[in-house]
Amino acid sequence: MKIRNILGAAVIALAGSIISSPAFAAVTCPPNSVNSTADTLAGCNVTPDNSLMPTINTIISVIIGVLGLVAVVVIILGGVSYTTSAGDPGKVKKAKDTILYGIIGLVVAILAFAIVNFVLSSFFNNSAVNTSSTASSAPSPSGH
Repeated sequence: MKIRNILGAAVIALAGSIISSPAFAAVTCPPNSVNSTADTLAGCNVTPDNSLMPTINTIISVIIGVLGLVAVVVIILGGVSYTTSAGDPGKVKKAKDTILYGIIGLVVAILAFAIVNFVLSSFFNNSAVNTSSTASSAPSPSGH
């Protein structure tokens, strides 16, 4: 139990030192920013992109990325469990099932990412095309 506490404290200390390091504090302003030499993202004065597609795409990418990370962690835990099962048939079956479920979760996350990106790009591209085609096919006010 004491080793687990020491290991947990070490992980938290390492994460804190990585997050607070100056490399993570550096700001690189995006290309469409007004002030490209700012110290903070707020100081970059980025011109807003009011389209909905990038926002939805970012949210979904983060969610699916987290799910993929969880699936990889489950696979790793299953591998550790398999390694430490010492030949016990019950533990081996449980570890194999854990690895299988992790792989299925990873495949589902990858497929979800592909399907969501396909559907969103099709939806937003078709809506822009349909808007422009209906505007150009409208009859002129003079009747010609």
